This record gives sequence, C-alpha cells and structure tokens, in this order.
Amino acid sequence: MAAPIFATLGCRLNAYESEAMKALAAEAGAHGTVVVNTCAVTAEAVRKARQEIRRLRRAHPDATLVVTGCAAQIEPQTFAAMPEVDRVLGNAEKMDPAAWAGLAAGGTERVQVDDIMSVTETAGHLIDGFGSRSRAYVQIQNGCDHRCTFCIIPYGRGNSRSVPAGVVVQQIGRLVAAGYNEVVLTGVDLTSWGADLPGRPPLGDLVQRILRLVPDLPRLRLSSIDSIEADPALMDALAEPRLMPHLHLSLQHGDDLILKRMKRRHLSEDAVNFVQEARRRRPDIAFGADIIAGFPTETEAAFENSLRMVEACDLTWLHVFPYSPRPGTPAARMPQVDGRAIKTRAARLRAAGEAAAARHLAEQVGRPHRVLMESPRMGRTEQFAEVDFAADQPEGQIVEATVSATDGQRLLA
Repeated sequence: MAAPIFATLGCRLNAYESEAMKALAAEAGAHGTVVVNTCAVTAEAVRKARQEIRRLRRAHPDATLVVTGCAAQIEPQTFAAMPEVDRVLGNAEKMDPAAWAGLAAGGTERVQVDDIMSVTETAGHLIDGFGSRSRAYVQIQNGCDHRCTFCIIPYGRGNSRSVPAGVVVQQIGRLVAAGYNEVVLTGVDLTSWGADLPGRPPLGDLVQRILRLVPDLPRLRLSSIDSIEADPALMDALAEPRLMPHLHLSLQHGDDLILKRMKRRHLSEDAVNFVQEARRRRPDIAFGADIIAGFPTETEAAFENSLRMVEACDLTWLHVFPYSPRPGTPAARMPQVDGRAIKTRAARLRAAGEAAAARHLAEQVGRPHRVLMESPRMGRTEQFAEVDFAADQPEGQIVEATVSATDGQRLLA
C-alpha cells in the first residue's frame, strides 16, 4: 500500500506537526491517505488550501483525502462540503493516535473537530529530529491567549498551553545525543510559555535550564518572540554564547495608534527600548521582525512610522505582510486601506528590509563566523545569515569561516 502523502501549508509549527502526523499515520497503518495540513492566517491561505485539495484529488483519485490544520479547525463545514474531501480532523484530533487508528480502520466520523478551547495539554507528539540534519525544532508551546484584531489563529489553536520544562529538556538531550548541533524552540506565542504551568515560570527560566542541563548543546535558538513579554531571565540569557544572537520579533507596526487598533500590548517606544537593551547585553545580536503593511485606517503618516521603526531598531530580516481582511476578525470590520496603496507600501517596506539586510551582510566581510552547515555548500551564521562556500563542508557540523564577500543577499566564504 502507498505511504501517506502530506501537503503542509503555513507556519513552521504546521510543518512540525506534519512530521508528527507522519509517525502517527505510519503507526496506525493509514496507507493510501493524502493529508492536507491547512493554514488559516488569511482568507488567501484558505483559498490556497482549497486549491491544493482539488489538485491532490486529481492526482490521487483513489486515496482517502484528509483535511486538518487551522482552517479545518475554524471552518470544518467549508471543507466537509467539498466533494474531494473524505475526512476533516481538528487540530487536537490530528495529534490523537486513536483518530489515526480509526481512519486506518475506515470507521471514523467524516468530521472530527472538537472545541479547541477545551484542550489543556500540548505534550505527547514530540518528535526526534524534525528539520534538517543540522537543525531540529522542538515545540514547547501551542495556542494563544491574546486577541489581536487581525488574527484568527487563537480560534484554530486554542488557548496557550505549555510543555513542561522537564519534558523539553529530555527531548533536547535526545536530539543532542542524536548529533544535532542546533535546536530551535518553537510555538504559537513562545514568550507565553509557562503561564499555565505550576509556579508560572517564564520563558527565560526554561532557556537557562536548557543551557545548564544540556551542556553539550552547541546552539540554542528561539523562533519568533513578543518583545513586550521578554522576562528578566531571558534578557540575562542573551549574554550566554550558546543562545544564538538572533531574535525574530512580533512587532507588526511602528505607529502607536495602529498598534492600539491591532490590540497589541506594546508601543513603538517599547520596541526600541527592548532592542537597545538586548544590544547592550549582546552587541552582536541581529533582529528580524514581522510587519503588516496597510492595516485598516493606516494613513501615509502611520505607514512612515513603520519605516522609521525599521531604522530605529536596525532590523535586519523583515517579514512583510500586506494586510488582507480575515473574516471573523474585528479588523475585517474596520475601514480598509485601498489595495493599491497596500501593495505599494508593502513593496517599500520590503525594499527597506532588503537594504537593511545588505548593510548587515556588508558589515560581516572580513569577519570570522561559526557557521552551521545545512548542506555541503550552504550554512548559517549565528545571526542566521546564509553563507555560501566554494568547497564542500561537513553537513550538520559547525565550521569556522572568514567571510570574503557578499552579493547583497548572502555571504561568501
């Protein structure tokens, strides 16, 4: 029988969970299955999911086609109504071995989507070694307790819930024993880790515990964080060389009124202060950030504040999102910005990001770096810049290299 086929849309966490589902499906013997793990972050993401479902049904007419992920959780009937779809699984159900066993036996309900807000745990599907041979990802948190006006994700992921510190440390220990030189902590709202655990430990406590109890781990990296939630222990940990000097910040905008309308919990001054304090503790740190262009009611002056924030925070790696209304969110009911203006502003932000990245790369020429090799000729610095090599290097290993040049997009060594 054919092995299950997985199509994953959306975030890194979805990719992580697809790897976990592969193991669950294989263990259950769910052969001849095609699984689409959907994203719901925008209406466009849902459209792409429907498009992918139709494509996969044409390619695999006899398979059992299963739809899961955030879009399936939020809009189960949308996908149940598609003739191409055989089963719809919610975000909790997709991690339940019993759901996969029932699927393999051919006896499950067509739609299995429970109330995600009732889910209180996120452990149980940790896997060894998702990622490349060099870098592994460990999910330590799921869900979100915040209600940003542009975001539908809490309704797909549920409330914030944390993996206990001991489980995380054991998992990372296994990964290091298996030869991984870098581990990335990931989640939906990473800095809310611990709020639901006994004693409410902050993320910084977990980071320090990992560094102390897994001394053979060469590199620990954090995925996106909310800077306003950075705790004192996390700031202290920035001075530890094994915590990588690269943070991706969920900033979203540079204008205070827009931030309030987004229901964010920080102002632009908070972001600048955080970056300055982090640089004081770790001078070589580099920052990325998520920024939305064209949020409802955004004026040209408000947009200019986002451009200024890129410069004020000296951001290096930008993820720019042109705003698109997501049905079911408060922002979708606010006065919308003209689509042409959104497109233009997003392009200007991307240009600012490309210029900032080019400046950062130019500053690295002539400097030594410790590079983690992701393939024989490409690796990443501790600040996450790509480095191309002229000769093969040992994949998965950390090599010492001096940067000889840059082409504006990556370093050469």
